[in-house]
Amino acid sequence: MNDNTVYIIGAGASQEVNLPTGYELKRMIAELLDMDFDYDKQTRGDRLIVMALREYVKQSDDRRGDINPYLEEAQHIKDAMPQAISIDNFIDTQKGKDALALCGKLSIIRAILKSEKDSLLYFKKDHVDSTIQFGALENTWYLPFFQLITENCGKDDLEGRLKSISLIVFNYDRCIEHFLLYAFKNYYRVSEQEASKLVSYINIYHPYGKVGHLPWQDPNNATEYGETPKALKLLKLVESIKTFTEGTNPDSSDIVQIKEEINNAERLVFLGFAFHKLNMEFLKPKNVSQLDKTHRKVFATALGMSLSDKNIVISQINGLFKNAVYSELSNLTCKKLFSEFWRSLSF
Repeated sequence: MNDNTVYIIGAGASQEVNLPTGYELKRMIAELLDMDFDYDKQTRGDRLIVMALREYVKQSDDRRGDINPYLEEAQHIKDAMPQAISIDNFIDTQKGKDALALCGKLSIIRAILKSEKDSLLYFKKDHVDSTIQFGALENTWYLPFFQLITENCGKDDLEGRLKSISLIVFNYDRCIEHFLLYAFKNYYRVSEQEASKLVSYINIYHPYGKVGHLPWQDPNNATEYGETPKALKLLKLVESIKTFTEGTNPDSSDIVQIKEEINNAERLVFLGFAFHKLNMEFLKPKNVSQLDKTHRKVFATALGMSLSDKNIVISQINGLFKNAVYSELSNLTCKKLFSEFWRSLSF
């Protein structure tokens, strides 16, 4: 029988394939939104975001085609980024400012899609057999994670194991889904359709949304990994990004299912997670008093974290549950955590 294992994935995990950390994402967003014009000619800032804003103001007469109020909000975001904990946190503090939220979400999508294209997982689909260069991933957690979930397992035996795994991805990127599809396809020599079925057995949640569906997830509403979208598509993708308030709305998010996943987990694995208060509160099961798992184990990367902060994080983790848990916070990268605790994480 497989233990239910929940992986909680933060920006530090995606960083191992060259996606930005929260701090680096703030810098990218500030650069994208640093708009300047010489009369009608744009001299600085992201042109695609400006084109998307122009399309947006065309869509309703009461906006009168004027993008200047949106450019002012873009400037506000750019100026505030050095002060903000994260772009998500900043947008959440500006409730009711729809123009600001729009500019923030446009910049998030642009930054993440650009970063996907610059990542170790990106490849050009110029041949039917084109795939990820798996040899380039030796220093990432992706390979040991795949090795762990497929250890001693033929393709036909995977379903039960994969269904016992959940991924709660606090990032907007699609790195893990993209990787898993091509990893299954390459390793088991199966079709894309068969590989996508294997990925579908894993419960994958993005509490704050993601930059669109990959082609094999929704062919009719797809965004390629690392795509540079047209302005109208960029504008449409805004609907797939959620603020903290939107992410915690049970009518429009997976928050109920996510809390239940935490509730039922025998093992929790935090990878590259920053343990921000809002996110820890997000994860906390609603009915803590009903928890009865006495042997729950928690493993977490805590690279560069002070002893004092580690103690606080352990208290946060214990606060998720009624019963005591075994928690292991390690000064390790995501990749090295798998090496250190391979047997503890095995199925």
